[in-house]
Amino acid sequence: MRLFAGRVSAIAQEIVKGLLAGGDIESERPNEVIADVEAVLKSYLETEKDVNERTRELLERTGRGTTDYSRVRQQIAESKGIRVGDETLDYLLDQVVEMFGHSHNVEEIFSEDLVMRRKMAPIFKKHMTADADLDAEVRSQLKHVKEGSRDWDVEHARMTEIVKRKRGLS
Repeated sequence: MRLFAGRVSAIAQEIVKGLLAGGDIESERPNEVIADVEAVLKSYLETEKDVNERTRELLERTGRGTTDYSRVRQQIAESKGIRVGDETLDYLLDQVVEMFGHSHNVEEIFSEDLVMRRKMAPIFKKHMTADADLDAEVRSQLKHVKEGSRDWDVEHARMTEIVKRKRGLS
């Protein structure tokens, strides 16, 4: 599963509306809470992008192949304080719950962290797996390009647009 920038707003809105409706949190400014959740998710995406760029640069500089990409990416992500890959969902859930505790826009939290995580996880999964199908189709078209390379980035973006148009998503 992967977080895509195009899904950030929808995820944030569903999470906040669901938690407010369920009585898990209280806020007089729900739009500000949505913006807070969006900020958490966008910050993650920016850091993840930086991790990916640093990984590619390190592999190119050291002459290592893209076979080491996942392991090196994981190490760089840890040094940046984020989680990638299979740990992304848990990391994002933790970050959003923590943000609720620090946000001036959330007046009260009525539920335990675990309860909120369980309510938010299906929302993340729904949006992250919907785009995973798209990503899987794109990746199947790019088997000839090494993941992590500059060519990969260009071809992945190009092929993503083609598949989105084909599916009527753009």
